Amino acid sequence: MYIRPVTTTAPSRARARDWVGLAALVIPALLASMDLSILFMAAPLISAELGPTAGQHLWIVDIYGFVMAGLLVTMGSLGDRIGRRRLLLLGAAAFGAASLLAAFATSPELLIAARALLGLGGATLAPSTLALIRGMFADEDQRRTAIGIWTAGFTGGIAIGPIIGGFLLERFWWGSVFVVNVPVMLLLLVVGPVLLPESKDPNPGRFDPLSSLLSLGAILPVIYAVKHFAEAGPNASSLVSLLAGLAVGALFVRRQRRSERPMIDVRLFSTGSFSAAIGANTAITFASAGMGLLAVTFMQTVLGLSPFDAALWTLPTILGSVVGVVLASALAPSIRPAVLVSTGLVLAAAGFLLVSTMRVDSPVWWLISSYGLLTLGVGMTSTLATSLVLTTAPPERAGAASALSETSTEFGGALGIAVLGSIAAGIYRAEMDAQTPAGLDDGLAGAAVDTVGGALAVAGELPAEVAGALLDRAFAAFTDGFTVTAVVGAAILLVGALASGVALRRVPAGTASTD
Repeated sequence: MYIRPVTTTAPSRARARDWVGLAALVIPALLASMDLSILFMAAPLISAELGPTAGQHLWIVDIYGFVMAGLLVTMGSLGDRIGRRRLLLLGAAAFGAASLLAAFATSPELLIAARALLGLGGATLAPSTLALIRGMFADEDQRRTAIGIWTAGFTGGIAIGPIIGGFLLERFWWGSVFVVNVPVMLLLLVVGPVLLPESKDPNPGRFDPLSSLLSLGAILPVIYAVKHFAEAGPNASSLVSLLAGLAVGALFVRRQRRSERPMIDVRLFSTGSFSAAIGANTAITFASAGMGLLAVTFMQTVLGLSPFDAALWTLPTILGSVVGVVLASALAPSIRPAVLVSTGLVLAAAGFLLVSTMRVDSPVWWLISSYGLLTLGVGMTSTLATSLVLTTAPPERAGAASALSETSTEFGGALGIAVLGSIAAGIYRAEMDAQTPAGLDDGLAGAAVDTVGGALAVAGELPAEVAGALLDRAFAAFTDGFTVTAVVGAAILLVGALASGVALRRVPAGTASTD
């Protein structure tokens, strides 16, 4: 084992070993995003096999991101202390074990628990990868390239996840989408000790368990409140949970301000580039992750595509991600971050507005073209925002800073799935309640009203005429929910673009690639 200490000497150029090691770091980033999008493809089959309610269905999808978001800062701080490579390898082992548990879950409750454990494992993976990149690539140009490759791996995982998932689901049971994680984690456990340098904060201070509990206690109640509000509207439970989370968050910030070695250096948020980058990351993942789940469900239900055919149709979106990453990396040295970040968010918003024009009989190529524009904006924004966060923090706090970056990404993604998914589900249920076809008993009607997957299952038990009327109503209701959430996503991104432009207006060109 070799440890690369943090130094204050002039940046040195990365060696061939570092570039090969970068490939090993892309593996967990690829897997983390792939795990989310693979589940998009499996969601309809999981619904048919395990029979979750609409609420359980959303928890299966988003509990992973919620737990990860709640623990990322803690794990980033822990990695600074025990070593980022060590934490990465521990996380790989935990992630593989939790994947096996999820693959063989026999009930919605067990699958939700397994996904929560996956979030715990993912929380150890995410901050370690970016922190190690910060240490391996001291030269600013090489670091920008390395971050671009990492971002391409992360966004590429979202794109290839459905392809791999579709291939597996055509041939095996739904649990195969989790089993695929195991060999990938085993590979990382083998090559990681050989290719990756160990790095840590040379003067980390004592680990602060109270701050860890406070960070988790602040994030989870707020997430629950927003999710419950989206599902049921304003109520006392949501308000109490929100206020409790904000109160705990205030205690957390107070403790960080008074600590000599804080888990989070809250002073970083006084820097415009750092705060704007965190906000842009949160906005882009909120909108894109929430829409991703709905888009894949739309293709498999309303458009009637098989999982593998739906996966193949997502291939063109890879081009959008790649173009976005390349543009961001090429233009960052000469164009101000305010222009580039805002442009990325506006392009993604334009993609959402095009998605909002979808109808029940719209061609699939229109959806994919619109989504390709969205992924171009995601690629641009994510690359620049990640680089801004990493170059703002001092090297010895790289783990905590990268954890904040990943927290904004995972928090935004999980919240987007919960909120946008809940909005779409609410619209679907309201329209189905108002116009459920006659001839259904209470049990069948309840299943059909709950989810579009339930409507498909019920239709298989009905006479052709009644089934046709039910599916027409269900597909129209789901499409309405889908398009309304696209408008909501576009609005959020446009607000983010305006805020980023203002916050970054005085930041010079090249800042996203400098120390």
